[in-house]
Amino acid sequence: MSDPLKVGIAGFGIVGKRRRDIIDARDDINVVAVCDKTLVGSGAFDDGLRFYNTYTELLKEPLDILFVALSNDVAARVTIEGLKLGLHVFCEKPPGRNIADITAVVECHQDRPEQRLKYGFNHRYHNSVQDALGVLTSGKLGEVINLRGVYGKSQLITFDQTSWRTDRALAGGGVLLDQGIHMVDLLRLFGGDFTDVKSFVSNRVWGHDVEDNAYALMQTKDGVVAMLHSSASQWRHRFMLEIGMTKGAITLSGILSGSKSYGEETLTITQRGENDMGDPHEETMRYNSDSSWSLEVAEFADAILNGGEIANGSSLDALKTMELVYKIYCADPAWRKMWGLHQ
Repeated sequence: MSDPLKVGIAGFGIVGKRRRDIIDARDDINVVAVCDKTLVGSGAFDDGLRFYNTYTELLKEPLDILFVALSNDVAARVTIEGLKLGLHVFCEKPPGRNIADITAVVECHQDRPEQRLKYGFNHRYHNSVQDALGVLTSGKLGEVINLRGVYGKSQLITFDQTSWRTDRALAGGGVLLDQGIHMVDLLRLFGGDFTDVKSFVSNRVWGHDVEDNAYALMQTKDGVVAMLHSSASQWRHRFMLEIGMTKGAITLSGILSGSKSYGEETLTITQRGENDMGDPHEETMRYNSDSSWSLEVAEFADAILNGGEIANGSSLDALKTMELVYKIYCADPAWRKMWGLHQ
């Protein structure tokens, strides 16, 4: 058996450490070095893992794969540097601060098609989402009519996150770009590409120079309508996605996370009856474990080692999702003018 591919992780916070645990549970890829600005100097941990203070030092290591878990202002730059060094790269969401960031990455990657590039839109790998997608594609509930999505938390900064998320120059946006982008990605997954967008974007709750609430009403060319509320003033953390269909409905509620604050992860399938009088047959499934992180890394590793495809989180996916995020920002004339935004 050949030696495992060498992985470096740029950004060794909560997410970076979780990625390391998932990677090191495999025998075909292995984390050999990490970097984080909170680490002092360079050296090695007790388990032999090498560490550095800067990503430039990390990139001097003989790596095969780079995982990027850095702040939005440098994520695209480090992804590009990794690609230019011939590495396969996995970058956490969002792919940057704006469309220009991800466009620069896509252009760099186009010249290196043999290298794999993947973005961490982790929610697609949750078992409830995968099962919901299976129901939708089976056709037994007909066609999608509309979608309603709510994803909210109690503050802009939660779970010991760092304050750069409230600084527009570093983050590029607030709750919509940081957390709501997961729901935007799922709306695209289940509903298609939205071309007509109306929105209200606001920072009236916390007063930072990034949004704490975004409300959007969107429509595809085929007439599928989606409503989105991304919130940093949802005092009880909430994840909910309803998919209305011609023969029933799919409801995703709650999502398993490290914080355990979004409630039980459930999937409810509603089947419309001929004479159910508004009380149709429903079946609810509850999920007790989260394998999404392992499945996500497994797809990336398979693409590198066996020539598999990046089915979710490709650079094109990331670009299209970022474009929709910016359509939501720019659809509010006051918000667009305030921050000089351009699609």
